[in-house]
Amino acid sequence: MKIAVIGGGSTYTPELLEGIVQRQEVLRVSEVVLEDIDSKRLSSVFGFSKRMLAHLGARFAFRMTMDLEDAIKGATFVVIQIRVGGQEARRRDEERGKRLGIVGQETTGEGGFAKAMRTIPVVLGIASKVKELAEGAWILNFTNPSGIVTEALLRFGGVRTVGLCNVPMDMHMEAGKALGVAPERLELDYFGLNHLGFVRGIKVDGVDVTRDVLALLSSERGPANLPEIEYDRAFISALGMIPSPYLRYYYATEKVLEEQAKSAKTRAMEVMEIERELFAYYDDESNFEKPEALNKRGGAWYSRVAVRVMEGLLSPSGRKEVINTLNKGAINGLPEDAVVEIPAHISAYGVVPEKVGDVPEEVFGLIRQVKAYERLTIEASMTRSYEKALIALVNNPLVRTVEKAKAVLENMIKSGDFVPVA
Repeated sequence: MKIAVIGGGSTYTPELLEGIVQRQEVLRVSEVVLEDIDSKRLSSVFGFSKRMLAHLGARFAFRMTMDLEDAIKGATFVVIQIRVGGQEARRRDEERGKRLGIVGQETTGEGGFAKAMRTIPVVLGIASKVKELAEGAWILNFTNPSGIVTEALLRFGGVRTVGLCNVPMDMHMEAGKALGVAPERLELDYFGLNHLGFVRGIKVDGVDVTRDVLALLSSERGPANLPEIEYDRAFISALGMIPSPYLRYYYATEKVLEEQAKSAKTRAMEVMEIERELFAYYDDESNFEKPEALNKRGGAWYSRVAVRVMEGLLSPSGRKEVINTLNKGAINGLPEDAVVEIPAHISAYGVVPEKVGDVPEEVFGLIRQVKAYERLTIEASMTRSYEKALIALVNNPLVRTVEKAKAVLENMIKSGDFVPVA
């Protein structure tokens, strides 16, 4: 079985490869190919990864290429983890948000919009090559904003696709740690959109402990680490659910904007520094173990998520995982072809989303509005329409006003991040 990693020059790649080599027998891996358009990054990551894989006992062919078609041809899985425009484009997005007094974060705010606009045409081009050269392959998409990009792929790419994110897994693992139970004993009732997810139920060994957990979170003695909760305790009690960490951008917007205004460095600038450290480590030929500095980059459980999904899609019996997939009636009130982040049964026979049903009124309005924004963004990216882009941004709850939406677009046009044709 061949695995192609598009964007293989990412500093995350060794994390993914470690997960693959640990399960190489189950996955029956014959070849892994790294592809990237940046020769320097690709060579650095490949050189280090080759040493790491040898140390870990990899028994599959491993190579790099800058030829997209060569990487994709005959692959069973095509992992997409690209960043169109690199960290420099992310820096522009974040600084624009800071100047305009709106959230510039790369998945939820205007930064997410700008990133989607740059990314969607590129990933659809990759999908066309997968369709041509790797019949029956699965695309595993990690590229942010994952929900929007995955929906574009599923609706317009013509290739079997699963969208992945480490947040649901991270919440699951952190909940187990806080409750003092092994993660396999824990079941979370999770639903929502990518970076807009909620846990409305928790079971330990089949016993519902949701009320106990919510009571603990709402009390003064509530643990600080479950799962990265930064919300007002009274609010958690009233909501009756646990929001994912990314909900802070919606529920604590003013605090986020304060932090954004005071910070001397954007997250992109921090990541650039971390990546300089990582590439220096990768380039040192004496190094062959995954660096501790990779933890600063984020993406905990990244490889576990990817490998579990691969295993599920190869197995006739399959398994349940929280993924980004087509709604198909799972969440009432959302379009059939909307991508949602929910549990689904994945197997060699395909993906079957679990029925969620009615979503609580407390959060459905926000979910519906963000989904409208996401779908309008896809349309704007594909048509390059200024009007569609304007309406998409106005529907983003973190932008809202026409004035700010127009200011974002004006800046994107000036920087070349958006070239409208209509």
